[in-house]
This record gives sequence, structure tokens and C-alpha cells, in this order.
Amino acid sequence: MARRLDVTGADGVRLAAWDHTVRDRTAGSAGRGIVPQPGPGVPARPDDRSVPRPAGPPRAPAPRPAPGVLLLHGLMGHAGHWAAAVRRLTGGHRIVALDQRGHGASEKPAAGPFTREAYVADAVAVVEQLGLGPVTLVGHSMGALTAWQLAAERPDLVRALVICDMRASALGAASQRAWQDWFRNWPVPFPSLEAVHRWFGDEDPWVEVPHPARGAFFAEVMTERPDGWRPVFDPAQMLASRATWVHDAHWDSLAQVRCPTLVVRGLDGELGRAEAQEMVRVLPHGAYAEVPDAGHLLHYTHPEAWAEVVEPFLNGVLTL
Repeated sequence: MARRLDVTGADGVRLAAWDHTVRDRTAGSAGRGIVPQPGPGVPARPDDRSVPRPAGPPRAPAPRPAPGVLLLHGLMGHAGHWAAAVRRLTGGHRIVALDQRGHGASEKPAAGPFTREAYVADAVAVVEQLGLGPVTLVGHSMGALTAWQLAAERPDLVRALVICDMRASALGAASQRAWQDWFRNWPVPFPSLEAVHRWFGDEDPWVEVPHPARGAFFAEVMTERPDGWRPVFDPAQMLASRATWVHDAHWDSLAQVRCPTLVVRGLDGELGRAEAQEMVRVLPHGAYAEVPDAGHLLHYTHPEAWAEVVEPFLNGVLTL
């Protein structure tokens, strides 16, 4: 089970992070390295001070801290969406997932800000306060943009980067208007979680074919209110967050990333193969991977296949 960590983000925003690190509970034992001493009322032998004792085996050096990995979800997501994928990863890393501002259990300040600068500053605060640096950043969608902007601006904090299904090109004003219309069409409040599953998985006009995993994804970010089930986030804040990056291209910041970077896409995702390969070409140290049969939510719907392409990259980073 993940352990909650509270972090103070930019402008004092309260952030919830979740430590998914698997710890070896059998390592060590009580009393190891303790030299027995005489108990109360038991006199020491007269020669205890004069006879040298064997020094014993040398102490092992203190273990090096596990390399940090910070997971950044996409718009409307939350840290728990990484859980199944993280369970497929083996040891050797300290893995922390962040609920970004406006999402999950983190604060949702009414006045924001929900700018690119705020999201990046929050991620910097997590890396520094939790001692994760130099960190490997793993981001999905909007979280991937945050990750590569952080890597470009603070290369001292970043060891490596994984970009999951995020485009570097501008999506444009029409895309933002479509999202506004989509949010307005949500039949909130939902009468039950079953209704959430059904609408997002089948009845949503954006769904071309039934997609149960999409329904499950959105059910995880709903909470029960007196009038029914509503999202834990404010849709207006989500639109405000999206408006800060949807109109612009981000090739310049991508080209400034100097660390090893893996660009991962689902074959049916939002990032096309040609653009993904161009992103790899622009990156000074880029690599490319695909998750077969996956769409935009590749780490959530195909956690095992996602881990199979990401873990060799993570392990390879440790040898650099």
C-alpha cells in the first residue's frame, strides 16, 4: 500500500504525494551490531579493560539511497492511476507518485494559479523536499509536459525522463472549445458509480467503441456528494490548466532536455508515430517505444506491457 507524503508546493499549495517504494521488511534484525554489556549488578571482569578484544568484521558501508522516480499523471488523473503499472516494476528505485495541484488529494486553490510555471515549480518542490534528485521523471500526457519542462529548466535535478503519449505540437483553439463542450455535456451528478462507469465507458459521445477501462479510469476520480457522484476536480480548473499549454507548441523546451529520454506511445493513442519519432530526433538523447493495442491511457489499461518497455530504460539509467 502506498504511503502518503505531504509536500508544500509553489505558493504554499498543499500537495499529496504517494510513496510506492517496495521495502524489504526482512532486512536487518534487532540487536545486529550490538556488543553485549554486563547487566545491572553484574561486575565486569577485572581484565576487561586491559585485554584487547577482537575488532570483529568490518562494518558494511551504508547503503546508497535508491534512485528516485517521480510519476506525474495527466489532466484529470490522480496518483493512484499509476498503481497497477508500478506493481509490475521490480526493486532498485524509490517510486513516488504526485497528485498535482487541482487533482486527487492535493489542494485545489480557487484562485489558482494553474500555469505551466506553477506545475513545474510544484514538481521541483517534491523532488527537493523528498530528496529524490537526481530524479527520473515519468509523465503521462500533461504530466509528461511538466516533466520535460522541468528537465529543460533544472537539469541538475533530473537523471532521466519518460514521456508517455504527449504531443509537442500545438493542439489549437478548436481543441479547447471541444473540451469545453465535452465538460458541459457531462450528466453530473451521476446517480451511482455504475452510472459513471457506463457513461464514460460507453455512452459518452467521445467514445467510438465501448471502453470499460475508460469508465474505470473516471470512476477513480469521482467522489460522492449529497446529490450524487461528482469529480474530485473542478472542470473549470482543468480547462484553465489546459489553456496554458494547448495553444502553443513545445518543441523548443523539448530540444533543451539533455538527459536520456524515452518517448512511449500507445498504438491507438493521441501521439502519432511520425510526431513521436520526430520528438526522438529533436531530443539529444532520445529513444522510442510503443505499447501494442494501447490507447492514450497506456499505463492504466496495459500496465504490464507498459512496464516491459519502461523498466529496461529505468534500469539502464542506473548504469550511466
